[in-house]
Amino acid sequence: MKKQFLLSVLGLMISLPLRAAPSEWDQVPEILARIVPPQFPARDFVITRYGAVGDGKADCGGAIRKAIAACAEAGGGRVVVPAGDFLTGPVHLLSGVNLHLETNAVLRFSTDPQAYLPAVFTRFEGIECYNYSPLIYAFEQKNVAVTGAGMLDGQAAESNWLAWKGQKNKEDGTQKAARARLVKMMEANTPVAERRFGAGDFLRPSFVEFNRCQNVLIEGVRIRRSPMWELHPLLCTNVTVRGVDIVSHGANNDGCDPESCTDVLIEGCLFDTGDDCIAIKSGRNADGRRVGVPSQNIVVRNCTMRDGHGGVTIGSEISGSCSNVFVENCEMSSPDLTCALRLKSNAMRGGVLQNIFMRNVKVGRVSDSVLQIDFLYEEGARGSFNPVARNIVMENIQGADIPRVLNVRGFPGASIRGVRIYNSTFRQIKKPDVVIDADVTLVDCKLEPYRPN
Repeated sequence: MKKQFLLSVLGLMISLPLRAAPSEWDQVPEILARIVPPQFPARDFVITRYGAVGDGKADCGGAIRKAIAACAEAGGGRVVVPAGDFLTGPVHLLSGVNLHLETNAVLRFSTDPQAYLPAVFTRFEGIECYNYSPLIYAFEQKNVAVTGAGMLDGQAAESNWLAWKGQKNKEDGTQKAARARLVKMMEANTPVAERRFGAGDFLRPSFVEFNRCQNVLIEGVRIRRSPMWELHPLLCTNVTVRGVDIVSHGANNDGCDPESCTDVLIEGCLFDTGDDCIAIKSGRNADGRRVGVPSQNIVVRNCTMRDGHGGVTIGSEISGSCSNVFVENCEMSSPDLTCALRLKSNAMRGGVLQNIFMRNVKVGRVSDSVLQIDFLYEEGARGSFNPVARNIVMENIQGADIPRVLNVRGFPGASIRGVRIYNSTFRQIKKPDVVIDADVTLVDCKLEPYRPN
């Protein structure tokens, strides 16, 4: 074991390829120039003027709907949630509306599933269907936002939404049967209009979903206790997620999941989650290929990642492919953070994951590795759509407590090529790297084995 570990470390301290070409990061200013947050007229529609009561008990959903309708009819502005505790069901935004939460404002969402019906057009784990409305939702709107210093509280707990995930060997009252039925519908190419789910199906909604929207801003708010994915821009263009504070540890509580989106900026956010902090997606299996819209031109910077599976993850619902992801100047550290950069797919999902760049990232502690590429995820090699990862470049990564640098698992027929880590330092290494059917190279890196006190 010790000999194998030594060879693993020494064998990767070589200098073969040239470092990443400057032109790769030169694309970032061009991408950022296209990402322009929407502007809103200086008009406020305060929800208390429409009957909302901030006592944490009264249902304010009707008042919020009235304020949103008045704001949109006037040509746009802010729908303001003032200081107080406001209980509501789903909030559906319209073009030109900025839902703004003032300091000490709490928008607390009902846990009654019936409040989130009738079903809306969405995706569940990358598959198109009609399901419970997300807690905040917009469909085919322009210039929409959620901003402010207040809190969005989904109130998810094991006594309501989170129980729907289900534990091992538990079927009743969980999503398992409906999830399997949805997968079969996708494989049979059942028309989306017939994929109807709701009461008794237990498919949890996302917290905030902007679906097929243009010019999206999510800024400043705190998000707690989400039923499932927390921020879910879907088939959107020009998306800014800035200064959001997310602490939510339920099952599948991904922090931000841009799916089939173009031109996305995620900056200055805190992610402390029950799943991936950021998970970039583009649809699952046949649905991802049918819709055929990749995620591309995504910039992540100046974020803090604590608990989670991956700091930045590409996949696993990535059948529509992904390219041009730039991650820089982030801090990632937690004993419950699995890895810094994570790519996952399989031969059922496929997808081309290319041009993924990470630099100047401090990794204090992770539980598995700095880089994890898992093409044996779930179904593994059992399928006809072999995934591809190429041109994955990490540079100046500083890892203080790293069990191993690499956990890369490919298979014959898949392709993992051009994976490079430059000018980085990794300390406290305890285990040998795993590299299976992959081309991975470390260049000018310093690796320090674990030395017990």
